[in-house]
Formats: sequence, C-alpha cells, structure tokens
Amino acid sequence: MPSYRKILLLLGTLTPRKVWNLLLIYFSFYYSRLRNKAIHRGNPVKIGFEPTTHCNLRCPECPSGLRSFTRPTGMLNAEAFQSTVNQLHRDLIYLLLYFQGEPYLHPEFLDMASYARSKGIYTGTSTNGHYLTPEKARQTVKSGISEVIISIDGATQETYQAYRVGGKLSKVIEGVQNLVQARKEARSLSPVILIQFLVVKPNEHEIDDIRRMGKELGVDKVLFKTAQIYDFEKGSDLIPTLDRYSRYRKGADGRYSLKNKLENQCWKLWQGAEITWDGRVLPCCFDKDAQYEMGSLAEKPFAEIWRNPAYEAFRGRLLRSRAEIDICRNCSEGTQVWA
Repeated sequence: MPSYRKILLLLGTLTPRKVWNLLLIYFSFYYSRLRNKAIHRGNPVKIGFEPTTHCNLRCPECPSGLRSFTRPTGMLNAEAFQSTVNQLHRDLIYLLLYFQGEPYLHPEFLDMASYARSKGIYTGTSTNGHYLTPEKARQTVKSGISEVIISIDGATQETYQAYRVGGKLSKVIEGVQNLVQARKEARSLSPVILIQFLVVKPNEHEIDDIRRMGKELGVDKVLFKTAQIYDFEKGSDLIPTLDRYSRYRKGADGRYSLKNKLENQCWKLWQGAEITWDGRVLPCCFDKDAQYEMGSLAEKPFAEIWRNPAYEAFRGRLLRSRAEIDICRNCSEGTQVWA
C-alpha cells in the first residue's frame, strides 16, 4: 500500500489530460490482448531515464557492478533530458531517474530531478545511498524530487557487503538519517523515502531486522524485491530458500524455472519506455544492454519512435509469443498494470 505522502504527491501531478491519456493506454492494452493484435493509443505515462551507467559498487548480478556492458557507458546530457521532458510532460505521470548506475555520480542529477518536478511530473530515483551527505540530503529535498529508493541489502556489514561489494552499511544508514532529517527540517512532504531490500540467500535471515531498521530510521516504507539471476537454470547461491521471495522454482530434474507463467502480454510495452544516457529508447528495463533499441532521440523526436514500425512490431511479437524474446524469459513482471 503506498504511503500517504506518495498518494498526495501523485494526485498533485494529475490533470484531466493525463487521466484521459492513461485511460486510452489502459483500454488499448486490453483491447490488444482481446484481439491478439498490437493496437496502441496514448502517450507514455511512465518513463525511465538513465543518468549514468557508472557505479561505485561491484554488485555481482548487475551490469554496472560487473562492468560488463556491451553498449557504450557515459553520462546523460542535461539539455537532451530537458528536451525530452518538454516533449512528454503533458501526459507523463511518473519519471524514474534511474536505469543502471548510481544517479548521484552525475553532477547535474538533482538539477534534472528539479526540472522534471517543475513540469508537474512525479519524479523518483534509486540509489545505493553512499552519497547522501548532510549537504547532499538538503539539496535532494530542495530539488523537490518525489521519491528516493535507497538499497540496503543487509542489516549487518558482513551480510550487506556479500552482495553490495565495496559498500559500507554504516555510511548508507547515515545517509538515510541525513535525508530523513533534511526532510523534517524543511517540513517537506517530499521525498517519499523508501528502503529496498533485495532478497537473496545470504541475507534472507535478516528480513525482520531490516523491517525494524526501517521503523527506527523513520522511512516511509521497506520494500522487498526478488532478485533477477542471469543464469538461473542450474541454480545459484543467490536464489533464496524462502519461496515467497524467489522468482524461481526448482523442478524434479534439479533445474530452475520462473515461477510465474510467462503470458503473452506486458503492460510495460504500453505504459512507457526506458531511455539510456545516450538517448536510445528501449521497450523495457530488462533490456540492460540495449539489444532492442526502438530508435535514438539523437536522430528523431520521441513521438516518432513511440509509434514507429519497429515498436509496433515488437508489441505484436510479444502478444504472439513472449517466450521467444530473450529479455522476457527471465522476467517476473509485465502482467500487472502499473500503479
């Protein structure tokens, strides 16, 4: 259940035009499922923007952490960001300034967040929390950013560093305290402050501890996220033993498979897109290496890409056989409407 802060901030972004646009997307999505044919109406309601691919940590199931990208790495151009926001803001409800990398490494990150908020968009980000000094926390609150998700994947340093390689838990906790304090001092409704706990086998015994930590720190909510494992079929030391927090199930033959049925549908393809630091428009956040680029904002405006033949063909392909698309075969999302 969203916090009261999130509900109030989201409601504050809505306009009759945005509501109508959301309804167009919603009904075209379900009509497409009924007809088994991609029919798309409306403009994006949710966009993910990648401030940077660079990161200070070395997490083992993350392309940024592994330094394993096959695409170029770099920093988002702030002017290009503003140009795209100007094209989309009349219909856009949610903008996430995060895809890969650590957003706070971008020197203009908070300026971009502030610009998106000035355009009436609920704007969030996800961070590993190592850069939330008292001054940076005050700047974060001042930017007006709507939501900050801080990843804490362990309640002790030993457990935390098993996944967040190179990270320091005490520094992250201090960062959360700085942000909570800065929001309190500013008497601000925003940002919504969330702790996200990626559940893996080495940390699953600390789930109750992280709940207690969230209450003690005064955050709005603690989120538990299931881990995506790239080569899951043969198993992994990261797959949790707690079934509730695992995306995978072990079969009689000893091999693992996704628990969720891979249906030929995906709301993500109707609601929005991901945009890399260099302007590549991608259909989904699972496309971390930009295998399915729908077009480049360096060459065309977003509206032309959103409805181009490649995008429509990809939506149609998904409705026919989602399992044939490799980025979909390890996906536990896409069957529920975004809220």
